[in-house]
Amino acid sequence: MDFSARVKELCKEKGILMKDLAEKKLGITPAGLSKSLGQDYPQLQTLERIANALEVDVAELFIKPSNNHELKCPKCGAKFHLTEVE
Repeated sequence: MDFSARVKELCKEKGILMKDLAEKKLGITPAGLSKSLGQDYPQLQTLERIANALEVDVAELFIKPSNNHELKCPKCGAKFHLTEVE
């Protein structure tokens, strides 16, 4: 998944329209946001502003974090679920 698609997915998850992300949260035009999302190498400042507006870490703009605590054996493919022990 590319950067632009991931930002759109995050907006959908959070119930935010792309237009509202641009205008209300970032203070730019939707065209300006579109231009930023279309860059091959967005500036770190741009990434930080978008991440802050969506209340996520910058890394989450590129990959969806895994919350299932699952490991997969590289040899046999068996899946193991980790649980916390107090």
